[in-house]
Amino acid sequence: MPNKLYLFFTIFLTNILFSQEKYTISGTVSDLKTNETLIGVTLKIEEKNQFLTTNEYGFYSITLPKGSYTLTTSYIGYTSKEEKIDLTENKKVNLKLSETNKTLEEVVITDNKTKANIRKPEMSVNKLSIAQIKQMPVVLGEVDVIKSLLFLPGVTNAGEGQSGFNVRGGGADQNLVLLDEATVYNSSHVFGFFSVFNPDAIKDLKLYKGGIPAKYGGRASSVLDIYQKDGNSNKFSANGGIGLISSRLLAEGPIVKEKGSFLIGGRASYAHLFLKFTDNKNTAYFYDLNAKMNYKINKNNTLFLSGYFGRDTFALNQSFSNTYGNTTANLRWNHLYSDKLFSNLSLIYSDYYYGLTLDFVGFDWESGIKNYNLKYDFKHYLSDNFKLNYGVNAVYNSFNPGVIKPIGNKSQINYNELDKKYAFEPALYIDAEQKIGSKIGVSYGFRYSQFYRLGASTINYYQNDQPVFYDEKLKIYEKATPIASTYFGANQKIASYDFIEPRFSLAYELANNQSAKLSYNRMVQYLQLVSNTASPTPLDVWTPSDNYLKPQIADQVALGYFNNFKDDTYTLEVETYYKNIQNRMDYIDGANLVANNAIEQVVLNGRMRSYGLELMLRKNKGDFTGWIAYTLSKSEQQTPGRTPTEIGINNGNWYRSAYDKTHNLVLTGGYKLNEKWSFGANFTLQSGQPVTYPSGKYVFYPNGDTSLPGLTVPVYNSRNENRLPAYHHLDVSATLTPRKNNKRKWKTEWVFSIYNLYSRKNATTINFRQNEETGVNEAVKLSIFGIVPSVSYNFKF
Repeated sequence: MPNKLYLFFTIFLTNILFSQEKYTISGTVSDLKTNETLIGVTLKIEEKNQFLTTNEYGFYSITLPKGSYTLTTSYIGYTSKEEKIDLTENKKVNLKLSETNKTLEEVVITDNKTKANIRKPEMSVNKLSIAQIKQMPVVLGEVDVIKSLLFLPGVTNAGEGQSGFNVRGGGADQNLVLLDEATVYNSSHVFGFFSVFNPDAIKDLKLYKGGIPAKYGGRASSVLDIYQKDGNSNKFSANGGIGLISSRLLAEGPIVKEKGSFLIGGRASYAHLFLKFTDNKNTAYFYDLNAKMNYKINKNNTLFLSGYFGRDTFALNQSFSNTYGNTTANLRWNHLYSDKLFSNLSLIYSDYYYGLTLDFVGFDWESGIKNYNLKYDFKHYLSDNFKLNYGVNAVYNSFNPGVIKPIGNKSQINYNELDKKYAFEPALYIDAEQKIGSKIGVSYGFRYSQFYRLGASTINYYQNDQPVFYDEKLKIYEKATPIASTYFGANQKIASYDFIEPRFSLAYELANNQSAKLSYNRMVQYLQLVSNTASPTPLDVWTPSDNYLKPQIADQVALGYFNNFKDDTYTLEVETYYKNIQNRMDYIDGANLVANNAIEQVVLNGRMRSYGLELMLRKNKGDFTGWIAYTLSKSEQQTPGRTPTEIGINNGNWYRSAYDKTHNLVLTGGYKLNEKWSFGANFTLQSGQPVTYPSGKYVFYPNGDTSLPGLTVPVYNSRNENRLPAYHHLDVSATLTPRKNNKRKWKTEWVFSIYNLYSRKNATTINFRQNEETGVNEAVKLSIFGIVPSVSYNFKF
């Protein structure tokens, strides 16, 4: 018996020791030709049926028991690769994938709808490949990253020629737009006709509509995270395009082969040059520059330096000129502490500038915002079932609300500089991703953010601490008169806030390729955009939260069902969501927002809610690919009275927000006929933009003398109770790729497109006026585009 017990314990202890003998496989996945790291590549351990994906820098790590394994990769646009691994020690396995696509389109990312996505606790996230974006027909043939987002469920904008985008009923100012981690404050060129992102320079694009990871903060609705390409570290190459409105050129190549690379790209429009051949003295053009360098110091350390600079200029007959644009820079250090701990340290600068000159009035106007951001992020692969993301960041914001300068000797304008504003926003976060059994994946964590409004600045104080006065007799809101003011010196604290922002998401695998997912997130937005338009304009001014302007607090919950079927050929996504936002800024009637040094006097804090259902059916494989997306949603705003006697805005009732689109149907598809020809088409149908039409009128006689001409005054009912007509258009494109491309270094393609094929005159605005001849009131519709054909020539060498 003692011998048997001894044998039993020996076997038992041996099994324990063996089961604890684990090793780590880690490395990067990159493109074979360019050494460009690939984001979101799916890797599978065949023997254990386990999945993992590469991070933002192409890195992966997994810990497994000692043994022999088969590691396979899956990435659309690339040939799958299989690697046999005998795991007896920690191993570094760097994988190189070969591109299968032979056209000009750079397929470097895609929405990998595989079993890994079914199990992953990630929802309300959309990814678009640059290849998909380039297939979409757009206005004047200009490939547009921002406009491509409008073909996703839950994403809209204010209409043609409007800047920004709206996510799940939120405002454009509630979207955090990042380019290589740097904030982009205005994402549009030419007042919204084109985006600021050069598609040739983009490596990865991901839009978070909900279930937002804890590493992101500062906006209430969504995060658009865009990464630029690193550059080809194997050989020099270039590509570009010539269009009707603009041209672009991008060059990349090695600094030190296989260790460092550079990328530089530029775009510029030139339509204004044709005006010089006429007597037209107006001008409108844009240009931008993307640059990036990286150097691999050793296997554990890599440095990156990236930047963006863009400007728009618009002028009317030398009497009016307008210049605005973004500048960003980011210095990053990737460090691998071990095969399980990856880190990234970033020093980031962002700047948005707006300049306006009115020669006929005699003044210059300048405004803008700058921020400096230091962030340190870690990804810790503790085991194959448990990962941690954690980090810290600190942002210092500098606001220039406006400076007015007189120009010329005859100017009647006095110099006026609004108080500059400053704010400091530190935060820390931790996010855990855990697998529970074979069917459940969960992600949970929180972000702890603080906000300090700082001097130097003068702060007004008001009776009852109310900067907006309510006249009970007239039942209107007016500016209150300050009763005192205090000057706060440099870096003195004026106001402060702090919040815990929990994040949670869960995925439960219902069957082999089906799952249900649930998510909740709280986002806090400390910066406010002062604007009373439905979409951002260059004149809009950012301002920090303070004693009177409260931070926006957004709570969102979402529930979804996901199904991959017919061997992942098709994907069905169904999501429903509810979002509630506290302290949404609203304006009193007749609010003056330009050059206002006391913006709190025209602002009331309200609330906002949106809810909806999103459906998306996608075809992922074959010669024909594309999707159908439909969103049924509602977005409302309410600003009740502060006391029982106040009526609030819109009598305190809920009203449609400017971003409410009840119905939104999108169809987009691409068809590859052969190696020479491919085709694309988009169709959009959505409810019209909410507006307020006059419901009647009356004539006001200033002196009570009806024999003299009176002043006609329109009468309005509820805010946004009307809508513009339904918005819809059909766009088509055809791409010609010469067959001889395969036999030469200089590769070309022609892209022919027609925007708004049936020339729908979509209403941008509807104004009301009195017909001078008949005296009858009439509605006048303004439309921007009819049918717009275009052609562009792309090349690569």
